[in-house]
Amino acid sequence: MYPSVDGRLDILAVLPLSFAVIIALRRFIANRESKPCLPPGPVPLPLIGNVLSIDAKEPWLTYTKWHAAYGQGVISINSQHIAEALLDKRSDIYSDRPYLATAEQFSSSVGMSTIYDYEPSARNDPLVRIMENTVAVGLQMTTPGKAILLQLFPFLLKLPDWCWGSSIKRDAQISTDHMNKIRDLPFQSAQQHMAENSFLGQFSMVAENLQRMEKQDEASKPTFEVALKRAAVAGVMGSYETTSSTLMVFALAMVLYPDVQRRAQAEIDSVIGRDRLPTFEDRASLPYVESILRETFRWHPILPLGVPHATSSDDTYDGFFIPKGTTVMCNTWAISRDEKRYPDASRFMPERFLDVNGVLTNDDPARYVFGLGRRACPGRHAGDASVWSAIVTMLATVDFSFAKDDQGKVIDFTPQFNPGLVW
Repeated sequence: MYPSVDGRLDILAVLPLSFAVIIALRRFIANRESKPCLPPGPVPLPLIGNVLSIDAKEPWLTYTKWHAAYGQGVISINSQHIAEALLDKRSDIYSDRPYLATAEQFSSSVGMSTIYDYEPSARNDPLVRIMENTVAVGLQMTTPGKAILLQLFPFLLKLPDWCWGSSIKRDAQISTDHMNKIRDLPFQSAQQHMAENSFLGQFSMVAENLQRMEKQDEASKPTFEVALKRAAVAGVMGSYETTSSTLMVFALAMVLYPDVQRRAQAEIDSVIGRDRLPTFEDRASLPYVESILRETFRWHPILPLGVPHATSSDDTYDGFFIPKGTTVMCNTWAISRDEKRYPDASRFMPERFLDVNGVLTNDDPARYVFGLGRRACPGRHAGDASVWSAIVTMLATVDFSFAKDDQGKVIDFTPQFNPGLVW
């Protein structure tokens, strides 16, 4: 029995579609074969990719698990060798950015003094309070959960105030208001000091550049001033939270590992004595203190995922194709937890950076915790020096121990970290 006319028409109607599908598949396959394949990874969902598979609170742990399952990924670089190969040696491609109480007093003093020649008061300094509020709101905006929401749904920043979900917009506005204050107020203070000739014999980044600005023509001064304000506030904010977080990690380690504390204090007493405080001239003579600094950077890196890079053009690495516009993250957490490189990585062990003769090795976590390539932290040397100064001074002057209750019993606690851009 022959097929009906309608059946034949159906077959004829399907044939062009079949040819179109075959041609599209051939072009797709040819295009894939003409380029190296993408790096391996989990199967993404349409439109949203792998967002739902990522731990919103601690995404670096998800990336580390994926690294174990699939090898090296595009978004998350889990190897210092690959991070240096791409972010350092190919920094011209990987330098874009995707769209996107005591310790605190010390941190703010270092930044404000160096950049503005401003000395905060011992307690409740108004500019320090503004800075704290700015950081607090800003860190809430950079927590992985909100960052993912804003990346997927940028229209949230345009919602009316009465609409559900507009809290993110309000937080962003509050953060902007605080940022404007911390940008303008210390700068105005620096200008006032300069007008009063208070900068004579003193140095600060803003003072030096204000003097340079006076030599510019009038047309370029506004642009120069805006750039100087932004550079100054970036330096202060960058040093404030990262330095204080690092010092809190150090204090936690000294409480949990008292033997490390005692060994460091013994080294300081042996080399320097107790008649004076350590200075930078003593740094080379205190290798164990230096190893504590390195282990502090490694043990709990304050930027577990660093700050994202993005490729400005297509690239190929190790046979894999990396398209233009790809977000590239250096998973500092995974590098610091590499058991082959750092056995028993969860323990605080400064001696891992010393050889059998007590000499420092060439392994320095500062090479990756401060970022790599053209997007590396511009204040990394000042940050390293300020953290070392604080650590060695505290080791020379105070003892760290568990708190005790009214009965003299040790108060037990479980360390907790606030997930976000900074621990």
